[in-house]
Amino acid sequence: MRIVFPFVVLVAAAAGGCATKDPPAPADQKVTFKPATELHDARVATAAPQIPPGTVIGPSVPAATKTSRPPTSPIARVAVANHKALEEPTSAGYLDAVQVYPFSENALYRLYAAPQQVTDVILQPGETLSAISAGDTVRWAVGDTASGNGASRQVHVLVKPFGSGLKTNLVILTDRRTYHLVLQSTDRTSMAAISWSYPEAGLVAQHDTGSSAPAPVADSGVALDALNFRYKITGDDPPWRPLRAFDDGHKVYIEFPASIADSDAPPLFIVGASGSHDLVNYRVRGRYYVIDRMFGAAELRLGTDKQQIVRITRIEEPKPGPSAGLFGG
Repeated sequence: MRIVFPFVVLVAAAAGGCATKDPPAPADQKVTFKPATELHDARVATAAPQIPPGTVIGPSVPAATKTSRPPTSPIARVAVANHKALEEPTSAGYLDAVQVYPFSENALYRLYAAPQQVTDVILQPGETLSAISAGDTVRWAVGDTASGNGASRQVHVLVKPFGSGLKTNLVILTDRRTYHLVLQSTDRTSMAAISWSYPEAGLVAQHDTGSSAPAPVADSGVALDALNFRYKITGDDPPWRPLRAFDDGHKVYIEFPASIADSDAPPLFIVGASGSHDLVNYRVRGRYYVIDRMFGAAELRLGTDKQQIVRITRIEEPKPGPSAGLFGG
């Protein structure tokens, strides 16, 4: 029992000690309190992203592409058609001082003239003049003459403006074709002469009377009535820039100037729908490339560091619109 008794006393004392309240602090003792401090996370907090007002959060929507609409005004349609059909002078088209245009039945040809200077419009040898009609016969002088005799006889139409800043048109009718010219006068710049090259002259075999060898031709068996000249040539202006391109429905012919014989011939690449460029096989006939297939666009490329690129694009025939009634109803 002695062993148990001290244990009980100690337990009772401990219980009594827990129940006893702390004595009050003396009145003269000053108690100071420290303000609580806030514990911060040791990691550096990143600033919230700043989103500009009006920003749309979510999957991006591609911007709507603007589709070019054909002009609705009849006057605008005429202006667009004339602009597309207009042939301007090019550096590659000059033979000395004569601008040689590739002839196309439905094209317009620019002629720049100046006061006190005469521009010579040279027609094909053997071509007979039928009529001339100018839009402005008061401020423009238009006349005709001829040079040569027999088969070498050549008609010349002479044009001279009486002032600068004038514009009009000129229509020349012959026994072979019709020429449509756009005349524009400047202060001092004038074209000395213009003439044309004709595709049928290179496509049809012609024999020289002084030689038994036929003249070189681009191809044989070509139906001239089926030729399509609706091709546009754009890009750089190298000496070998083609004069024109046309097709017969099966093959495409690219005509180069005579200077192509003195320069490197550029390779031809077909432009695919995805923008790829594929080298195509072609035959060289004189100064023609003959491609045994049709294409929508092609490019002639020459050079390594700085390539000279000329693009040839076929112009699609305009689709006929809905037919109107007899009186437009």
